[in-house]
Formats: sequence, structure tokens, C-alpha cells
Amino acid sequence: MPIFHLRSVTASAPAFVSSLRRQRGFTIVELSVVLVIIGLILGTVSIAKDVQRNAVYQRIASDFVQGWAIAYDRFHDGNGIAPGDTPTAPTGRVAGAANTALCGANLIATMQAAGIAMPEGRTAGSPDRYAYLDSNGNPQELRVCFQNVRWSESGAVPGTFVVRQRNVMELRNVTPALANMLDSQFDTVVDARFGRLREQGQADNTGAAGTTWAVDERTAFGDTLPTALDESQVAVMQAFLLMSR
Repeated sequence: MPIFHLRSVTASAPAFVSSLRRQRGFTIVELSVVLVIIGLILGTVSIAKDVQRNAVYQRIASDFVQGWAIAYDRFHDGNGIAPGDTPTAPTGRVAGAANTALCGANLIATMQAAGIAMPEGRTAGSPDRYAYLDSNGNPQELRVCFQNVRWSESGAVPGTFVVRQRNVMELRNVTPALANMLDSQFDTVVDARFGRLREQGQADNTGAAGTTWAVDERTAFGDTLPTALDESQVAVMQAFLLMSR
């Protein structure tokens, strides 16, 4: 019959109790330190994303949008007409008519036929498009067209405005953040009504007051009112950039 040594069990009891006493949770101070560290890490990641996105927006402004403005001027200088206008009976208007957009394959073919180099776009076959991410990290595609539109200009009497037909670069699918950056880049002052860069619906506005862009970063794609959904694709707008002639 086996003999059980109770002394060994009794002797190990104090050590077992001591081990239980040592197994405690985090203190409030320790938890606070952990939360601060997590907050710093998340803040650093957020700042890095903003810096990277702003760098992309700067490239869009300087390489893509400005590149297309240079291509337009080179076409005009080399041919004496706006892109798409009729050489035998020039109208001075893009595509030879008002409110007729020159886009996509037609725009690319027009530039290629004149030997005009175009900016590097989304792919080798799509120099008129540029892929980028909005502030929620969702993909967007900026697209360039040209057309002749109604444009508000200062009238003969100070404080009044008149509407004339002007050639513009149309920028489609512009997020609010990109619109504000481009506006400050081309006009120094962010205003959807005045300056060389305007929101599509404000280009021929003859009012004396400026205005903000129609939507902001809180507005989701397809909506007109701000939303708290930070995972949604951000709403986009159309903008006009005035050409030199």
C-alpha cells in the first residue's frame, strides 16, 4: 500500500499562495502608459499618410495638371488654333463649338497627330487619367478634358461681372481635398467662385461674393450632405481651369 507524504504538499502551499499574490493585473498608470504609446503610434501613422497623400497631390498639380496646360499651349502655338478646332474656319474654341468636351481617345489622337507630348497618366495608354487615393484611402481617378464654356469676368463697371466664352481644362472626379490644394496652388486663395480654378457650377457666376467648394471631406460618394462614415469613398466634383487662350 503506497504511503502519501502530506508534509511535501503542506510545505509547497506557502509558495503556491505567494505565486498567486504575484499574479496581478496592470495598474492604472501602466494602462495609461500603454494607451499613450498606442495613441502616439496611431498619430504617427496618420501623419505619415497625410504627408504621403499631400505629396501625391503636389505631383498631380505640377506634373499632371500643369503638364496638360503646357501641352495645350504647345498645341495652340504650333497650330494657331485650340485643340479640336477647325483649321480652315477657326472659331477660337475647343472642338470648334461651345460646351463640347474634347476627351478620351479624341483628345489623345488630336495631341498625337500634332506631335504634342502628353503627361504620364495612369498607364501608357491613358495619359488623360490619373489614379490617386482620397482621404479615406479609397481609389479615385482624375480625368482631363478640354472645352469652351461660359466664364465670368470683370465688367467695365467696378464690382460688376459679365459672361464670355473661354477655353478651359475640365478636371473630372476631384475630391474636396484635391480641389482645395489645386485652388491654393493656382490661385493662392481657396475660392470656388473666383480665380483661374473654379467649380463647374460657379464658372459663370456673376455674383460679387465668393464661395466654398460644394462638398467637403465628410461627404461620401453619391451624397450631398456630410456623413460620419470614414470608410466611404469621398464625394467628387468637377472643376474648370482657365487656359491662357
